[in-house]
Amino acid sequence: MRTGEIEDYENALNGVQVENSGIVKKIAAAVDVSTRALQEATKCGANLLIVHHGMFWLGLRPVTTALRRQLKFAFENDIAIYSVHLPLDLHPEVGNNVLVMRAIGFENSEPFFEEKGSLLGRRASVDIALNELVKRLEKMVAGPVKTIAFGPKTVRRLGVITGAAGSEIERIAGEGIDTFVTGEAPHWAAIAAAEIGLNLLLAGHYATETFGVKALAAHLAEKFQLDWQFIDLPTGL
Repeated sequence: MRTGEIEDYENALNGVQVENSGIVKKIAAAVDVSTRALQEATKCGANLLIVHHGMFWLGLRPVTTALRRQLKFAFENDIAIYSVHLPLDLHPEVGNNVLVMRAIGFENSEPFFEEKGSLLGRRASVDIALNELVKRLEKMVAGPVKTIAFGPKTVRRLGVITGAAGSEIERIAGEGIDTFVTGEAPHWAAIAAAEIGLNLLLAGHYATETFGVKALAAHLAEKFQLDWQFIDLPTGL
């Protein structure tokens, strides 16, 4: 995953965040580390939890309340926690962005949008009606997609960055994208979309970031002949 090479946000702390006794029996995958995710991992017999959002986003802080509960549970149940953020978003095979592109029918996409020295997203030249693209996205996430439609009715240049990249809408438009798929956006991004003339499609932060952890867990399970399970704990965002 090149976690030591790819620059990320300061508190992402990609890689092993908590180690176990050294033997992995089963893999669990979740978008976010939480007490519930750790409990569900234990219930299914997993002792490695792979997550996209790890334990230390709030930075250095006292080991109290939720952090204490999570660490205590992990230690007592011998669960390792492996977190991978931007390296998973941009991975060309098991990354969130490339997998979303494939899920909506576009196998041929290329990296774009530089963030912290890496090309984070995926873009593709397409020819698809906007309403058809929205239908595909809604099927992909099994739910509604917020559609802020101020761009063309026929999509030609599609960009995807999972999670919360709506605040980058002006930079995205500057790269020639006419329709941008992400998870969530701030309020002002809708106004910016109208001013720019761009379609902004919000498919959910959580929903768009389930793909990578599933694919990584499946890859590791196949490689090491282990079972794996996805722990689905939607946040509603």
